[in-house]
Amino acid sequence: MKKVEAIIRPEKFQTLRDKLSSIGIGGLTVTEAAGTGKQKGQTGVFRGTKFQIQLHSKIKVEMVIEEEKKDEIVQLIIDSCSTGNVGDGKIFISPVEEVVRIRTGERGESAVI
Repeated sequence: MKKVEAIIRPEKFQTLRDKLSSIGIGGLTVTEAAGTGKQKGQTGVFRGTKFQIQLHSKIKVEMVIEEEKKDEIVQLIIDSCSTGNVGDGKIFISPVEEVVRIRTGERGESAVI
């Protein structure tokens, strides 16, 4: 099993969610996030005063999947969330040693679904 974490633009989330749902991925954890990378900060103006905006709003989408679906899901995220501009986000993939469903005590892949 793999854990896929994608940091994406907020406006791309609904498209991504719909496409994941269409291939049977329903279990997601979604978190509002803020960060900066190559995008750097921006200069804003409020009532005539300039200020630096250091962090940009992002959405973090996490899912645990079967290893065989990893490449398909990564490509789906890229296709759904890429604008071709700096700040589109990142995808992190890590191994999952074990999953345990708290309610039943089930372990392994059956606990993911």
